[in-house]
Amino acid sequence: MSKMEKTVYVCGECGYETPRWMGRCPQCGSWNTLVEQERVAPRRKTGSAAPKAVPLQTVSADAQKRSSTGIKELDRVLGGGLVDGMVVLIGGDPGVGKSTLLLEAADELSRSRTVLYVSGEESRSQIKLRAERLGIRSDPLLYCETSVENAIEEAKAAKARVLIVDSVQTMQSETAESAAGSVTQVRAVTAVLTRYAKETGTVVLIVGHVTKDGAIAGPRVLEHIVDTVLYFEGERREGLRLLRAVKNRFGSTNELGVFEMRDDGMREVPDPSALFVSGKNAVGCAITCVLEGSRPLLCEVQSLLCPNAFGSPRRTAIGLDTNRLNLLLAVLERKARLKFSDKDVYCDVAGSLRVLDRGADLATAMCLASALLEKPLPEKTVLIGEVGLTGEIRPVSQLDTRIREAVRLGYTTILLPPRSKTSADGFRAILVSDISEAIRALFLSE
Repeated sequence: MSKMEKTVYVCGECGYETPRWMGRCPQCGSWNTLVEQERVAPRRKTGSAAPKAVPLQTVSADAQKRSSTGIKELDRVLGGGLVDGMVVLIGGDPGVGKSTLLLEAADELSRSRTVLYVSGEESRSQIKLRAERLGIRSDPLLYCETSVENAIEEAKAAKARVLIVDSVQTMQSETAESAAGSVTQVRAVTAVLTRYAKETGTVVLIVGHVTKDGAIAGPRVLEHIVDTVLYFEGERREGLRLLRAVKNRFGSTNELGVFEMRDDGMREVPDPSALFVSGKNAVGCAITCVLEGSRPLLCEVQSLLCPNAFGSPRRTAIGLDTNRLNLLLAVLERKARLKFSDKDVYCDVAGSLRVLDRGADLATAMCLASALLEKPLPEKTVLIGEVGLTGEIRPVSQLDTRIREAVRLGYTTILLPPRSKTSADGFRAILVSDISEAIRALFLSE
């Protein structure tokens, strides 16, 4: 073996590399998954000129021209649309609607450019049946193949400007000898597709399956190769679907796309705030307005308290950070003298929405207080503010945007932190400086 070569052992489950063989992968714990591979270090061609360093100020920073996918919610998450040479990886649970969304995107894109839809999972007749159900009217090219090299040759022959691969786990590359779906094959296939996209300016959209842990199967290594990683979230038994960007070299990762799965396909939800609030003024419920990127969303935080007889109360949060819930419970006990230590606490965000915005702290704390005091919040009330460890209510960003969204949906009273400056009108503002003052304003005032 030459000095330029080295042997490594790669885990077929997680992609972990080690210079020696081991029976069990130290990263994922899988047994007998390490496969020997020989890697040859790249050599510079004789006589070729090495790239030279250039001053930063001399580099051209031309804005990337974007093209719409024809689906506004998808464009929002992508940062405004597709960029030539862009490689997008879309992950999600089986049956969540990845293939449906991309087939609808192919329908829109093929009206202005050549689109090649490569499927390694379905036959042409199966795709045709799904296209008829979705009402596809344009004519994208279909190609059923599991060889990535053959798929690229077909794309070159058809002069396709958009290449859709469904899915990366079914494709194989000649550069790797392992089975389809292994980490080695998935990484090799993605590398080949990325190289093709950058060399030709073709947009490549790749479907990736998700493991039990919620990560794209084979790899987090794929997330480093591609330009954009999108995750499709939602229960198969429910119609609501959320599309998030966890990586985007061409835009923000804070945007959220909202879709609804229907019998005739995936449909955009232009006004999702109405889906996340029930409109009922019930005990243990509070309404807040959070920001997902530039989009304000009204959502309902719900809580339920149950007596605990075992001395170890349970804390369960769905859609909220459990650590944040524990912090708010501690603040309520210490600063507002509300006792939760003998009760199981269950907290949920309606509509399967995941909330990380600190602006929802006040609503979460007050829905817990409502459940403990068994008193509902006043009708048409929205709560916006971050709660500190001392119990104070802190301001949040883009307050005007949040308030206008609440007023648009008919809410007339908004609890706000002190010194909140807003140009919005059409509502009654209640300024509260701490948790105790918020409790008095909501539950103890006549």
